[in-house]
Amino acid sequence: MNAPMNSRNLLPTIDQRHLDHLEEEAIFILREVAAAFERPALLFSSGKDSCVVLRLAEKAFKTRIAADSSGNEFKGRLPFPLLHVDTGHNFPEVIAFRDQLVQANGERLIVAHMDESIKNGTVRLAHPLESRNGHQTVTLLEAIEEHRFDVLIGGARRDEEKARAKERIFSHRDSFGQWQPKEQRPELWTLFNTRIRPGEHMRAFPISNWTELDVWLYLARENIPLPSLYYSHQRAVIRRKGLLVPLTAVTPPEAGETVSTATVRFRTVGDMTCTCPVESLAASATDIVAETLTVTVSERGATRMDDRTSEASMERRKKEGYF
Repeated sequence: MNAPMNSRNLLPTIDQRHLDHLEEEAIFILREVAAAFERPALLFSSGKDSCVVLRLAEKAFKTRIAADSSGNEFKGRLPFPLLHVDTGHNFPEVIAFRDQLVQANGERLIVAHMDESIKNGTVRLAHPLESRNGHQTVTLLEAIEEHRFDVLIGGARRDEEKARAKERIFSHRDSFGQWQPKEQRPELWTLFNTRIRPGEHMRAFPISNWTELDVWLYLARENIPLPSLYYSHQRAVIRRKGLLVPLTAVTPPEAGETVSTATVRFRTVGDMTCTCPVESLAASATDIVAETLTVTVSERGATRMDDRTSEASMERRKKEGYF
């Protein structure tokens, strides 16, 4: 998946006026969240989608000051904290980026550690190298209960996966944190029913109507920084079942497998045990826009091992309380 040689000249030829509409809609949703709920939090994984939502939140709630070369510099603090569910198997580059960004922006960060859930016995692994991605639900729901969050703002998009295509912008979760697709509330004429009973909460998705291409166009336009994993780099990988599994301490080669070096980038960033890169020479957001125009497989379908277990794997996890 190599970027075209003229990708640097691509952006001026793409009509990006729809980004202004998407941005306006997302900012409206974020302000609705702040107005309707008492204890919101923004789910922040340091992934591209959550970085976009963070930038939108800055535009919604913070004061823009003398602009830098990217045209964006803000002061103040968001009216809600950032929440990250740390599985303990995150890529080191992602954690370093998270900490640097939070410190630079002066935001409040709450980290819910899965290692604490394992220590407390609420998460039990079959073996030490088992993927922790599916167990995030437990740690997330524990964090919601501990901090009494009544709404979580997420970066999920409808184009990512079939189950997420069923999701409302304001997604109701019952007192067990579960999602019932047949009981989602209608959202007509941009009117949202945000009422919840004690113990229930909402998930709000400001970029629900965005596509992967929209995200990369916006990242390029706004010059939003991302973890280095998103751009082309050399990495040791294991070719397994049509995927490039990154060689890490928790994803070692199996018997008979060989390790090779490939030029790759990540389309999505998650737990190391289930997130795979794709071969790519794209070294900038503009290069990735050119690649994204030609892909035929969604980012989760192309890079997430956990979503290949069954057609309904994501929907099952969402019903249990997943992101």
